[in-house]
Amino acid sequence: MKLLVCVSKTPDTTAKIAFTADNTVFDGTGVQYIMNPYDEWYALVKAIEIKEKDGGSVTLINVGPSENDTIIRKGLAIGADDAVRINADPKSALYVAKQIAAYAKEQNFDAIFLGKETIDYNGSEVGAMLAECLDMPYISFGNSLEMNGNTATVSRDIEGGNEIAEVDTPFVVSAAKGMAAQRIPNMRGIMMAKRKPLNVVEPVAVEDLAVVVNYQLPDAKAAVKMVDPEDMDELVRLLHEEAKVI
Repeated sequence: MKLLVCVSKTPDTTAKIAFTADNTVFDGTGVQYIMNPYDEWYALVKAIEIKEKDGGSVTLINVGPSENDTIIRKGLAIGADDAVRINADPKSALYVAKQIAAYAKEQNFDAIFLGKETIDYNGSEVGAMLAECLDMPYISFGNSLEMNGNTATVSRDIEGGNEIAEVDTPFVVSAAKGMAAQRIPNMRGIMMAKRKPLNVVEPVAVEDLAVVVNYQLPDAKAAVKMVDPEDMDELVRLLHEEAKVI
């Protein structure tokens, strides 16, 4: 099996979010970055499990600048065989999808994995766009996947339960919680990652059809109000008039 895993760099979940340039650019000053957890814990690990069971190779792909190489190397330490970085500063999901599609078209991958969403944008857009660009079937929010020859059986989250689907290779799938269990790179994997190939590819020309005008932070949360445990009337009043939950 020849597998491609799309990985993204995201701010750590504890990072303080701020914007500059009239709220049009994320302020990365002092921010620690990580590999998007849905890409790392579920998509990448599942692809590695398939390789370990059925043989083949796992390639990572990322669209971003050279600062992303550290994140990519972590994926190689976990168990991917090689990696590709599209040397570009992505501005939209469509741009990312078209860059990955341009590379993947000539590589004949059996399956393409990615996390269900990134934890910074939460858009869940790239997977569907990528599948459309490659004219491949797409299954989103997969929580388990089993390969039987060239056929995958995928369970996916739906409202109120699971949906079971079968799809033949090649296909694109986005991974949600349950697809695999997180792996921590060991010292041997970290040392081997330094010698694995990370190929840099220049981007293709892509026109962004949607442009970000600005970002807006949510209103600051109000301070906590303490209520005397003996004053139930005041508690009920606050829940009714201010919280509006009763």
